[in-house]
Amino acid sequence: MDRWNVVRAFLLGPLLEVVLPKPGNVSRYHDFNDLTIYNFLFADTAIVSVYYEAVRTAEFVRSGELAPSDSGIGTLIKRAVKISKSVQDANPNFGVIVLGIPLAMGAVLSKNLMEAGKKAGELIKSSTVRDTMELYQAVRMANPKGIPSNVKYDVYSDSSFEELFRDRVNLWRLAEISCERELVFCEWLTGYELTYKTAERLFQLIKKLPLEDAVLRAFLELLSEREDTLIVRKAGKDEARLVKEMAGAVLRGEVSIEEFETFMRENGDLRNPGSLADVIATSLSVLSLGGLKIKVVNGRAWGVMEQP
Repeated sequence: MDRWNVVRAFLLGPLLEVVLPKPGNVSRYHDFNDLTIYNFLFADTAIVSVYYEAVRTAEFVRSGELAPSDSGIGTLIKRAVKISKSVQDANPNFGVIVLGIPLAMGAVLSKNLMEAGKKAGELIKSSTVRDTMELYQAVRMANPKGIPSNVKYDVYSDSSFEELFRDRVNLWRLAEISCERELVFCEWLTGYELTYKTAERLFQLIKKLPLEDAVLRAFLELLSEREDTLIVRKAGKDEARLVKEMAGAVLRGEVSIEEFETFMRENGDLRNPGSLADVIATSLSVLSLGGLKIKVVNGRAWGVMEQP
């Protein structure tokens, strides 16, 4: 795939995700006290050079000039987080970076878009302990909310680096350990199964709904099917389960979208479904790489796919 098409797709997806209104998330209509749409705009566009480097690295792997174990996914993630933090003061895009960089590299290594998730998984399987240590440093810089302490391989404990080295924990093994706590790591393990499923759902929805409505519908369906791991980490499983139930009630017509929006924001960002928003962002990148364009009809933007 053309390197700039890949870079563009993985920048556009997160930008679309943040501007489109979704309950509980930052959008062009809603901010939080410590996180605004401008944090996303500055952070997401600042890392264009890292995505370019990731794509070029994947090209070297594809040509055989570089071994998959030397692709440096951990370093690329850390560099992206560092650059993001240099232009704004929050953590708007750690999950998107963790999902996006391997998948962008997988897109370069694959013969078609549907293979990209599998190829990303192969790179992650080939990663080294150094990649994991670099990822840990990235987590410390990003400082996501709700990261547990006093657990095995505690990211904020200096002794964890010795433990990771001793146990030879590469990124794949770390994902196996962390999947239950963070959805993005589950995506690594499954070849981005949920991301592709969501992209396919969006592909169907944009045929009959404006882009904003299609994304909202897909997001509500995700919320009704899964407990968001960010909500679990911040507020507990009961709160995440309540969000899931309320989203289902919206889809059944029992609760209005306005009532759901109020519910999602009544405790600040406690119910912010950030992990599922990361999946939406990455699925929009997949659609963009597949040829997503827009046309405007009566003041509404409609998604149009250049190819099936």
